[in-house]
Amino acid sequence: MKRSEINRLIQDALDFMGSHQFYLPPFAHWSPEMWRRMGPEVQEIVENNLGWDITDFGSGDYGNTGLLLLTLRNGHPSNRATMSGKLYAEKIMVVGVDQVTPMHFHWRKSEDIINRGGGKLMIQLYNATADEDLDDSTVTVSVDGVLRTVAAGDVLALSPGESIALPTRLYHRFWGGGVACPGRRGLGGQR
Repeated sequence: MKRSEINRLIQDALDFMGSHQFYLPPFAHWSPEMWRRMGPEVQEIVENNLGWDITDFGSGDYGNTGLLLLTLRNGHPSNRATMSGKLYAEKIMVVGVDQVTPMHFHWRKSEDIINRGGGKLMIQLYNATADEDLDDSTVTVSVDGVLRTVAAGDVLALSPGESIALPTRLYHRFWGGGVACPGRRGLGGQR
């Protein structure tokens, strides 16, 4: 992907978030020149990988299989050993219409995915088997504090303002339905 495409995607994301009055920290707007001028005062940002990420998950086709993320907060892995400092992360995700984030699960972290604006956020769910395959058992998740049980492989549609809490070892893939969807992901420890 060319740098001009990356810059356009970031600017589009900034415009989209601004149109939904979702305000970002200053570092989200820093230019490469501003980053070069920074010193040890931004150590937390650098060490905890805060900032923009754009991935096509190795597909070579960002438009169909990709994700744009802005990591706002992130605990350092060493914090787990002492159970001190930030033990969570907060990420903004911008998901295009029908742009898929591939099926995956997390071994040690749970996450909340909140649709902050745009269209529907579609999420397909499966439990993981002991050997990490897709299980055909029913899935129970909390959607805005209400337990919902769905069949394996079912797709839940989150409207703007709705959220889902995903426990560890729950396979999920997601994509935008309708119009672009900035998801906000708050990641934490096991629940």
